Amino acid sequence: MNQHFSDTRKIDPSRGALLGDGTPNDQDRIEIGPTQLAFAEWAAAGLTLPDLPAMRAYRHARLTQHIVERGYAGLLMTDPLNIRYATDSTNMQLWNTHNPFRAVLLCADGYMVMWDYKNSPFLSKFNPLVREQRAGADLFYFDRGDKTGQQADVFANEIRILLQDHAPGLRRLAVDKIMLHGLRSLERLGFEIMEGEEVTEKARAVKGPDEIKAMRCAMHACEQAMYAMEDFARTHVGDGTTCEDDIWAVLHAENIRRGGEWIETRLLASGPRSNPWFQECGPRVCRQNEIISFDTDLVGAYGICTDISRSWWIGDQAPRPDMIYAMQHSIEHIRTNMEMLKPGVMIPELTANCHVLDDKFQAQKYGCLMHGVGLCDEWPLVAYPDKAVPGAYDYPLEPGMTLCVEVLAGEVGGDFSIKLEDQVLITEDGYENLTSYPFDAALTGRLDR
Repeated sequence: MNQHFSDTRKIDPSRGALLGDGTPNDQDRIEIGPTQLAFAEWAAAGLTLPDLPAMRAYRHARLTQHIVERGYAGLLMTDPLNIRYATDSTNMQLWNTHNPFRAVLLCADGYMVMWDYKNSPFLSKFNPLVREQRAGADLFYFDRGDKTGQQADVFANEIRILLQDHAPGLRRLAVDKIMLHGLRSLERLGFEIMEGEEVTEKARAVKGPDEIKAMRCAMHACEQAMYAMEDFARTHVGDGTTCEDDIWAVLHAENIRRGGEWIETRLLASGPRSNPWFQECGPRVCRQNEIISFDTDLVGAYGICTDISRSWWIGDQAPRPDMIYAMQHSIEHIRTNMEMLKPGVMIPELTANCHVLDDKFQAQKYGCLMHGVGLCDEWPLVAYPDKAVPGAYDYPLEPGMTLCVEVLAGEVGGDFSIKLEDQVLITEDGYENLTSYPFDAALTGRLDR
């Protein structure tokens, strides 16, 4: 396994007109960005900041290349995460997921246009790769009522004119997600609508050098938030009032303090609520001598997802032998599966050759062995053998891919689950585990990490 040696150059948030990531040093940036706390922690850790203009150019080139290779006129994006990838701009991301008012068109010649909220075109002007800012992509019923189709025709005609100018003669348009009226209007204009998610997922799968630097920074910030959450849990659990929500709230707060953005789920559960898995945190008062398991699912600094899972034993007694065994077995599972990772390995090979969980953990095992990660959970997915669909993922791993390797160990009818997950980078000759957060010493039987 490759070892990462940190660049020891220091980050100086007070340097000149620009910060080390190439953004204005005025603490008044338009795009969401790291805080002074995050910069100071990264400097202390010897981390190198990403060059954000270079990262944006890399992403723009990746998407354009994938459009051209497929012979498409362009790519129309309405998914907020794809828009973030294409432009590095945000606008009320969670609200936008269920009220889609933003859109980006990337033409085959690289010309990129953003449709944003009517009063906020300035939110992408920091990125010169976005050549125009417009409004009018809001095709959801709440905003347009019974005249949504009318606006869809207007929007589709704008796209027609742009593609006529920037991709003449091409009629195949990739679309990731679009409201029904928008789809119908585009098809009436003669466009052949192609699978846009196939384009964006494969473009996003291979990270460039600055994306990897951004991920290292985001990982460090997330782990600092986890340390704060663990300290809170170990200090307060057993006081008779601290509940799961109290513990989870610390992770949210610490993420925001470092310039993070949101958390996709609420997957933290204590004691018997951790089995079966996927009960989200609630008001249950946590007790001493129980397991707390969680999955961060955290969209943090630079919009990068950090997806780490851990199980903690909180208490003054020793955990039961079956708990220690489940933890040790889980660590063996993810470490053994991780050792298969290297460029050129086909995804079905990972499925076929994976570590086999004990029979007692099979019924409630996790939904996948591994999955891609970047701005969120991403393509590809590596399935367990009994869930694999032949032909769905016949692709090799490539350098620059980042994957989460995970496990869930809990028996049917049991009173706990062990949930572990590490985030790794595929390197030129193997892999690097980007996760440094330790496994719980009591549950490992004090095995070395």
